[in-house]
Amino acid sequence: MIRGSCHCGSIHWEFDGVPESTTACNCTACRRIGALWAYEWDNEGIRIRAVPGMLAGYVRPNGDLAFHFCKACGNTTHWRGLAPSEKGKTRIAVNLRLSEHPEEVAKIPVRHFDGLDSWSDLPDDGKCVADLWF
Repeated sequence: MIRGSCHCGSIHWEFDGVPESTTACNCTACRRIGALWAYEWDNEGIRIRAVPGMLAGYVRPNGDLAFHFCKACGNTTHWRGLAPSEKGKTRIAVNLRLSEHPEEVAKIPVRHFDGLDSWSDLPDDGKCVADLWF
């Protein structure tokens, strides 16, 4: 299990296991945040805990997902889909840059996603989290 939190510790997340990859997206929101996303299903592979009243959100203009951040320190901790899948599950992603133990995520491959123009995966460049982080 990988654990992460915002800088002040008001919001914590847990990711079961180790993700096969993380995504760096260049959409108008993600490029500003600088997050490295790891995806799963809400309350299945990922769990979020927050001090009451400390979690804030921003819903994208198209209404498909909300980015969540800490009201105290401002760290973007995760995003959550706003419409469940056909099976009733909600997609969620946590920001691996907030991992409590960087060595646990350092070797995870980074996949680049063009969320700005083509809405498609970009070619693999062989980089891992450590190449972008350390």
